[in-house]
Amino acid sequence: MKSLDNNLKPVLKWAGGKTQLLSVLTKKIPKKYNKFIEPFIGGGALFFYLNRPNSIIADTNGELINLYTQLSKNSKKIITKLKEYKNTKDFFYEIRKKIPNSNIDRACRTIFLNKTCFNGLYRVNKNGEFNVPYGNNKTSNFIDEENLKLVEKLLKKTKIVHNSYEYVLNKYAEKNDFIFLDPPYYPVSKYSDFKRYTKEQFSLNDQIKLSKIFYQIDKKNCYLILTNSEAKEIINLYKDYKIELFNTKRNINSIGSKRTGKDIIVTNY
Repeated sequence: MKSLDNNLKPVLKWAGGKTQLLSVLTKKIPKKYNKFIEPFIGGGALFFYLNRPNSIIADTNGELINLYTQLSKNSKKIITKLKEYKNTKDFFYEIRKKIPNSNIDRACRTIFLNKTCFNGLYRVNKNGEFNVPYGNNKTSNFIDEENLKLVEKLLKKTKIVHNSYEYVLNKYAEKNDFIFLDPPYYPVSKYSDFKRYTKEQFSLNDQIKLSKIFYQIDKKNCYLILTNSEAKEIINLYKDYKIELFNTKRNINSIGSKRTGKDIIVTNY
């Protein structure tokens, strides 16, 4: 296995991101596969670790896809613009309240808000508006120039799709592809909310629909990995496959002692 320290890093900190599970997930990478597909890209920890050209990444989050698209074209311009940003409370709220007209400025805004907001996460309200408060972390460095330049090289050789996971899997999944499914997690309690990354919600019916597609793609002889919460409803949906349980930390709870939980990892091989 390649060292986790010598690969590309996610551009954003993402609630539910898989950096902490990489040591587990990387042991499950098929020895040989066609192309890599991740239709719930989020922070893309596994995608960036693999650093594999000709991958396909997708998401329904327009700001996220715009960021990856702009980085694939011109990371230098994004870095230059970000150096004009100020990590102050007033500047943070000024940037947060307006959506820029330029796609480059939108990409810079996404990085800046993610890196300087409270607890470093991406969350929007039901109107699709970013609503995380300022993090007041004066030492935060929101520009990782070296990583952004390396990310650009990978993204130039990646198909970036702004569309649903159903569309991506139906259009692109083929025999021997390696597919990683990391959907919004099903809440394990009434106080949990791991899913508000877009204004749309991911309900139990959505989870059921995803499980049915998992079964369909399995018949194409793809290598499938899916992660989710340990909720009994989810475990029951994938009872015909191999399910493993792992302890994880949740980065979205304001109370540090409650940032724990269990992830399931489902595989069809």
